[in-house]
Amino acid sequence: MIADLLRRLTASDPEPLPYDDARLALAALLVRIARSDGDYAEIEQAQIDNLLAHRYALSGHDARALRIEAEALEQEAPDTVRFTRAIKDCVPYEDRVHVIEALWFIVLADGTRDHEEDALLRMVAPMLGINDRDSNLARKRVEATKSGA
Repeated sequence: MIADLLRRLTASDPEPLPYDDARLALAALLVRIARSDGDYAEIEQAQIDNLLAHRYALSGHDARALRIEAEALEQEAPDTVRFTRAIKDCVPYEDRVHVIEALWFIVLADGTRDHEEDALLRMVAPMLGINDRDSNLARKRVEATKSGA
């Protein structure tokens, strides 16, 4: 399945992905941002599981299985553009803002904003069609949620 998805993601003119593949692309993007600082912490893995369970109404077991599959895909994927294109093609703009929020949750999961994670998120947001202002507002919403405000 991963090989088939990689083939479709790397095609020169890929067709929109089916729902299951699009959610795997999102999970892989969450993994990629968590790994971008070189420290793929357990708290980030747990946060990814929680986000996937909530977004897709999955059990904890199914969310973990999706994350594990996404980890393998993320290692094999040649670049981030493939993930963002798959998400952008399948997810309406309003929901893509929620994708940015999910990415910010992962960046902030370990309590620090690492330069590599910030840089990747600044690159990913425009690829998803999200401007800097909306990404910044998404970050502030996540920070407010995390601080209990």
